[in-house]
Amino acid sequence: MKLEESLKNKRFVVTSEIQPPIGTGVQELSRNIEKIRGRIDALTVPELKIEGLVTDTLGTCRVLKEQKFEPILQTTCREKSRIDIQEHLIRAAETGIENILAFTEDYRITGDSLQEIMFFHVDSGKLFSVLESLQEGHDISGKEIPFKPKFCIGSGIDSSWGKKVPDLELKEMEELAKLGTRYFLTTPVFDLDSFNQFMKRIEPMRIPVIAEIILVRSAEMGLFLNKHVKPGMVPNHIIEKLAKAPDKEKASIEIVSNLVKGLKDLCQGVHFIPIGAEDRISKYLDALKL
Repeated sequence: MKLEESLKNKRFVVTSEIQPPIGTGVQELSRNIEKIRGRIDALTVPELKIEGLVTDTLGTCRVLKEQKFEPILQTTCREKSRIDIQEHLIRAAETGIENILAFTEDYRITGDSLQEIMFFHVDSGKLFSVLESLQEGHDISGKEIPFKPKFCIGSGIDSSWGKKVPDLELKEMEELAKLGTRYFLTTPVFDLDSFNQFMKRIEPMRIPVIAEIILVRSAEMGLFLNKHVKPGMVPNHIIEKLAKAPDKEKASIEIVSNLVKGLKDLCQGVHFIPIGAEDRISKYLDALKL
């Protein structure tokens, strides 16, 4: 069943991020995803911009399609012009990609600026104006194209506010919903009570929400995320549990399992961020009986 259809049917979906291989790592990618065949609804492939390294996001999506997995192309908007976005969407459609997850270059920044308030602002005007043209069978200049691509668009939102969601974010979400966003992907969730308050706040929008879960595997990883990604992202009690646990992997799986069990009553899916541990996703799915 396609991701969009699963969301419409109110199924609890499970997706995961998978890094595009660097160089000749396609065989390793194939081995890792084979372990989760039939257990994941879709796999997100992010754009990676690492100096000195070359990754092929669209090529990775193509490999996933060839191996009968449903890919989600994760892309950014704010630093792209309409022409850049159009070229990317056309190439995606030609590759057979049907799912787009859009962010900006401001993804996971910190600070007290407007950019942080609009944590996952996807520059909806640019994205959806290009998409509307393509779906009508022409590019943004009016030139006809030989197909009319259709995408299931997902947009990111910041769920860490709990019930204190800024009006700016609520307005942005409402605009995205009107324009055609099919689902929202949250920032990483660790606090179920706070997330429940957030979900109650946005409930009137009636848009499916998928909760992001980072597979934190050690206290050191939790401290690193708090220092380099966002202060306080990983709660102290989780870091302490991992630090004291004789079996770090078992403790990590237990933490994730408890989160997923709680989220099943609050939203419509979870999205795993393995951070270099794609080969271990199956162990978490085993514990969740997925």
